[in-house]
Amino acid sequence: MNLELLGTWLAALLTLCIFSFLYKDNPFYKFAEHLFVGVSAGYWLCYNFWNMVKPNLWDNLVSGNWRYLLPLVLGIFMLARLVPKVGWLSRCAIAFMIGSGAGIMIITYLQTNFLEQIKNTLVSLNPAGQPWYGVLNNSLLFAGVVSGLVYFFFSKAHTGVTGGIARVGVVFLMVCFGASFGYTVMARISLLIGRMYFLLHDWIGVV
Repeated sequence: MNLELLGTWLAALLTLCIFSFLYKDNPFYKFAEHLFVGVSAGYWLCYNFWNMVKPNLWDNLVSGNWRYLLPLVLGIFMLARLVPKVGWLSRCAIAFMIGSGAGIMIITYLQTNFLEQIKNTLVSLNPAGQPWYGVLNNSLLFAGVVSGLVYFFFSKAHTGVTGGIARVGVVFLMVCFGASFGYTVMARISLLIGRMYFLLHDWIGVV
């Protein structure tokens, strides 16, 4: 038995162990689940060390760039949570990480999400030379944004005209949530199809 055939059988048996959860929780599922988590943790530990820690930290320290002592100390502080007596040191590293991360991400978020979303909402309702479905698309976009914002405007009771616009906003929000949920389900079904194809084609060979 070659290694490729052994790998196929091992992958097939682990897949069946995962599928056994459809019947009920059982030791086979727990074994496959724990094996997956353990292998993933080990893989990402090695990946992060050789692709992040070594080139970004260790190589710089070895070359004499002592500025990287601060990240090393903060990294050791993160591991201090494993020792209860000095676990409080990890708060310094966590506070630095959250503060610097928030400062960096707020600019990125403003540019890519906030401002870009506003820019894409400022569309012409009657653009020159655009076909009718383009006008309809821009009109629906405008109506959805305005009605959705009105729904979340709680300073005024949702009665009368405001209530009607807010109800239209609810429709747009439900369509958006439904499309997102449908996309998620479709992605999960694609994964299921991939596993079933593996079992029927690569393992059993009937497809």
